[in-house]
Amino acid sequence: MAPWWAKGSHKGTSLVVKMENPNWSMVELEAPSEEDFLIGSTPTGSREKIRGKNAKQLTWVLLLKAHRAAGCLTSITSTFLSFGSTVRRRVAFGRTDDNDIETDENKAVKTGFYNCIKVFLWLSLLLFCFEIAAYFKGWHFGAPNLQLQYILSVPVGFKDLFDWLYTHWVLIRVAYLAPPLQFLANVCIVLFLIQSMDRLILCLGCFWIRLKKIKPIPKHEAVADLESGEDSFFPMVLIQIPMCNEKEVYQQSIAAVCSLDWPKSRILIQVLDDSDDPMTQLLIKEEVHKWQQEGAHIVYRHRVLRDGYKAGNLKSAMSCSYVKDYEFVAIFDADFQPSPDFLKRTVPHFKDNEDLGLVQTRWSFVNKDDNLLTRLQNINLSFHFEVEQQVNGVFINFFGFNGTAGVWRIKALEESGGWLERTTVEDMDIAVRAHLRGWKFIFLNDVECQCELPESYEAYRKQQHRWHSGPMQLFRLCLPDIIRAKISVWKKFNMIFLFFLLRKLILPFYSFTLFCIILPMTMFVPEAELPAWVVCYIPATMSFLNILPAPKSFPFIVPYLLFENTMSVTKFNAMVSGLFQLGSSYEWVVTKKFGRSSEGDLVSLVEKGPKHQRVGSEPNLDEIQADLKQEQKTRKTKHNRIYTKELALAFLLLTASARSLLSAQGIHFYFLLFQGISFLLVGLDLIGEQFRVRPQ
Repeated sequence: MAPWWAKGSHKGTSLVVKMENPNWSMVELEAPSEEDFLIGSTPTGSREKIRGKNAKQLTWVLLLKAHRAAGCLTSITSTFLSFGSTVRRRVAFGRTDDNDIETDENKAVKTGFYNCIKVFLWLSLLLFCFEIAAYFKGWHFGAPNLQLQYILSVPVGFKDLFDWLYTHWVLIRVAYLAPPLQFLANVCIVLFLIQSMDRLILCLGCFWIRLKKIKPIPKHEAVADLESGEDSFFPMVLIQIPMCNEKEVYQQSIAAVCSLDWPKSRILIQVLDDSDDPMTQLLIKEEVHKWQQEGAHIVYRHRVLRDGYKAGNLKSAMSCSYVKDYEFVAIFDADFQPSPDFLKRTVPHFKDNEDLGLVQTRWSFVNKDDNLLTRLQNINLSFHFEVEQQVNGVFINFFGFNGTAGVWRIKALEESGGWLERTTVEDMDIAVRAHLRGWKFIFLNDVECQCELPESYEAYRKQQHRWHSGPMQLFRLCLPDIIRAKISVWKKFNMIFLFFLLRKLILPFYSFTLFCIILPMTMFVPEAELPAWVVCYIPATMSFLNILPAPKSFPFIVPYLLFENTMSVTKFNAMVSGLFQLGSSYEWVVTKKFGRSSEGDLVSLVEKGPKHQRVGSEPNLDEIQADLKQEQKTRKTKHNRIYTKELALAFLLLTASARSLLSAQGIHFYFLLFQGISFLLVGLDLIGEQFRVRPQ
């Protein structure tokens, strides 16, 4: 009789294992049968037979696991070989950010900043070799609790010169290096906590808005059918599309704006072309002419001298004599595609609301899933719009104008001084001056305008440099005006401390200083301590909060945290350039667009609009493609670069992570290791779009 644990059906179940290796054949493994459980009551011969069968099955299972392990090792090896090949191509090509003619940084400033990073790198390598030698000579310390009593108890007669040097090095760092380093770390920790509290309050404000379903509602639902015109609110609206050498996207923006659902007699579209490329100028002129033939009220303007960049372009357009006939102006950058009902959902908010100067809408991104870089940008900008802009708009009626996808009351622009070319953030400049004049802003989170994210790290890096140097320029210029302005003390505090200092200056300062300089240095000066909650827990919590507006991006929370710290070097450099008015802070580089979705979006817009519009737009696609093919030979070759500052910081962090192993600091080691790898990938330009270029 079989024991209780052998009762029931144990019929053999076939398990088919397919080996990918052609040297292996298909094998059938049987599941345990009843005989396998009756070893005690079976004859010796049967028992040996069962053992042999079990051994055979075990052998095949082990072979299967070995095969899987070999496949995993092959995949890892292939990845490393591909990585090594890419690195060799980067080095062989020799293109770095230093020899870029169109670099967004002043050469002297950039070299000085890079030299400072190199000093920390060489110092860390020297100290690491020193610490390795001390470790093998028996100097084992558990950071940060160093026992000075052991050092002081060493006899006067030292074993050798190395012990004497290392002992004095430890005493020097305890007495002279650790205190200032710990003080700077504590200052950065305080700033980190203040900024984290600000981020938490913003998230709570966003949660309250969602809970109470707070939403700006126009005082007058003013849009009836276009044909009836009864009880309608159709003021005169000026549309401006500033662009400069953006042949990849001009067609989709013009088509989208010309498809806006608004009476043609009450709208004028200005295409403000600052292009210095004759072919681009010709293409844009042809596109404008074709829409004019279709009945669109659209004009083409070109400046010979590109003074003041975008601000100068907008200022020149506003000086036209016919502008006085218009009450509102909507601005769209060249890659933006407003939906046909854009004006109907924004302009009515101005009705019976004379204090309202700006209606800003949210951006959405047509290429947010193209690569890792665009996914990470989507996380950042989703938080910016849904949390920062929405909360500030609801509770304060002030936020920074995003430069596009917004509608201004022309009277507010004129009373605030109009567009000024004094900074590279003309959008933030006019918003600050309008707020000081008492104008209110509204942010519409439910009205989206499609646009394109930069897909290459080079373009994103230049964009971030401009976005973080400009606010510091503006802060220096606007501080006296803010202090003298006749607004409440709370609004002055919000603008000076929260808007400028905390979010534009303190954030890049502590991000770079704390995680890229102080943390690695504490590995070599272990008497200065950074708690684990500063290194891991709070940053992880803040990343979690940042990613909430983009819940589909949760799998990228760790890359997001690492990439934000990696970008801190660019943002810190830009902040310093703008604060001290260095040369690179005044450079304007147009963000490169690729027009990934231009053809599909154009077709969809044409299908929604009148059929006669399609006739004027479709033939131009073939013509443009032919023109672009002819230009391919004269175009500049696209290529990836090596970013020296990011690479230097990568080696600094990786060296510090190796040093942390000697002190058995687990969390610090993993953070430094993965952060160093992140800097390495960015330094080799392995994030974002990859160009296949052979070295010359």
